[in-house]
Amino acid sequence: MGAHEATAGISVAERPASLPHAFSLYLDCCRFLAAVLVVASHFSPYGVIVPGSGHWWLGLGREAVVVFFVLSGFVIAYTTERRNAGLRAYWVARATRIYSVALPVLLLAFAAAAFLVLSGRASPHAYYQLAKPWLYLPLHLLFMGELWTISEPPPLLAPYWSLGYEVWYYALFGAAFYLRGKRRLAILGSLLLLAGPKLWLLLPVWTAGVLAWHWQKRHTLARPLALFGWCATLGLFFAFKASGLDVALRAAALAHWPFPGLPLKSADRFLADYLVCVLVVANFLCARSLGLRALQHLERPIRWLASYTFTLYLVHALVMRLWLALYPHRASNALDVGMLVVLIALATLVLGQLTEHRKWWFERMFVRLAARSQSATR
Repeated sequence: MGAHEATAGISVAERPASLPHAFSLYLDCCRFLAAVLVVASHFSPYGVIVPGSGHWWLGLGREAVVVFFVLSGFVIAYTTERRNAGLRAYWVARATRIYSVALPVLLLAFAAAAFLVLSGRASPHAYYQLAKPWLYLPLHLLFMGELWTISEPPPLLAPYWSLGYEVWYYALFGAAFYLRGKRRLAILGSLLLLAGPKLWLLLPVWTAGVLAWHWQKRHTLARPLALFGWCATLGLFFAFKASGLDVALRAAALAHWPFPGLPLKSADRFLADYLVCVLVVANFLCARSLGLRALQHLERPIRWLASYTFTLYLVHALVMRLWLALYPHRASNALDVGMLVVLIALATLVLGQLTEHRKWWFERMFVRLAARSQSATR
């Protein structure tokens, strides 16, 4: 995510819409930390560590996804406004970003599930999707696994669920930003109708990132106030987790949801998500005014780590599942846990070189597809 220092001496109204260099590094730090927290949150439920033996920070996976949603809305608003190259270029960029990682990892997951079944290490019922690849592969390639009452993650890829939200938010934003008049209203209405209530419930979280981008363009906090606010958001977040309020809000959402025929499933924490979203947005806006120039001394490692975030987010669950299926893992053995962590890091590094670090392979493909599509409609 490129960013440049704001030009000194230019009025707010005239200043180019840009991000301070240090703030963009801060966002990259948050992005990588969120991915690490998602990985850590699966240690206990997957059986990597002894259940109940983890620290509180090993249960922050959902909060980390909220960070991703806010970041996604913020960055999409920023990059779209800065480039504003048209709807076609927008879709090429979004498709390249998503499919450069999602497509290879999804195919790898289906192949790994087939290997586990054929080798007798898993029951065919555990990976029922393999019996109908003609149905489930397109479903996941089109990110339709969370529409309405559907709740279908791919085999071995539980974190894939969030893409079933985020990609549709890309579509909604693209229609709202680039289209006009009745066409915009018709397409936005159609997309919202197709998305369903689960996606409606978390749409405010993603949209908050867009609003945060526009707010910070016109407002700056005094540094003492920004420092106080930044510390306060962290303190309030820790209090939120320590109090168990997230659990209470989840129970309240399930108890008072008025549509039993439309189960909440992956959106059942939407009340807690809203609260975390407010804290995340406030944290970002305060960080924007803090300066944070010390991060510039760590730019290379920060950028390098952040460049593997998406791959780490998707591939870690696949590595965990395969490790637990193929290796006699001992949850109480620190060496086994350490070897798995190293394996996840190596798999992320290798696959990242073929995915996030080779996006231009996919970009060329989508540019050609877009050109053919445009020619066909003439």
